[in-house]
Amino acid sequence: MSRTLEDILFAAPGPRARTLARAMSAIAAAVLLLLAAGIVFRFHSAGQLDAPFWEFFAWPTTWAFLSKGLLGTLASAAMAAAIALALGLVLLVGRLARTRLVRWPSIAVIEFLRGTPTLLLIYVCFLVLPSIGIKLSTYWMLTLPVSLSTAAVVAEVYRAGVLAVPRGQADAGRSLGLTEAQVFFHVVFPQAVRYIVPALVAQLVIVVKDTTFGYVVTYGELMQNAKVLIANYHALVPVYLVVAALYCLVNYAISRASKRLGRPVH
Repeated sequence: MSRTLEDILFAAPGPRARTLARAMSAIAAAVLLLLAAGIVFRFHSAGQLDAPFWEFFAWPTTWAFLSKGLLGTLASAAMAAAIALALGLVLLVGRLARTRLVRWPSIAVIEFLRGTPTLLLIYVCFLVLPSIGIKLSTYWMLTLPVSLSTAAVVAEVYRAGVLAVPRGQADAGRSLGLTEAQVFFHVVFPQAVRYIVPALVAQLVIVVKDTTFGYVVTYGELMQNAKVLIANYHALVPVYLVVAALYCLVNYAISRASKRLGRPVH
């Protein structure tokens, strides 16, 4: 008896499929272990796992210096995220406006910021603005470009969430006598946010990663401080491994915090 496409795609796997899945998982795990062992062996051969390259991590001053850089990263990322979320909402409202004089400029701004690399915006703040008399601190030279670049993407994420809300929700709000603004901000947008939590989290993670461009303006963020440690102790691999772990912890914390926002309201 032939099986339908729905059965093939969504039916519970049989004994042979489960055996094959376990075998493929075991093979993949073995390959990853071999790869990890090869990397560790190369690090060991290069002397990067020797004690002198790690002992300075036992010093409180090292962690104080890294913590200072981490605070700089979090300060810039938090402000950039706040600006991006607010400005993204403004751009969304402009893009959804019925008036062309509002809608088309909003679309132009979104497309321009989406298509312009964040690093180029940083160079504009670092080199172009001072030449015309506008001087920003290194904090804003990093934070402002990151927030502008992210705001355009966030506006599109918002729009996808709004379009995912059933039209009946807006119609129900209008039937109650709500204005268009009230329907949007009290009925449609709160529901849209529930749909886009994963995408927003992904953008917040990207914001944290984009703060690594702070080296361009010599802003004291985590990667900039890591480079100072590498220059002083010549411990390239150990420092980057520790810094990578710190970034993973920050991004994991963002992901965990977002789950509360994404929970359904009872």
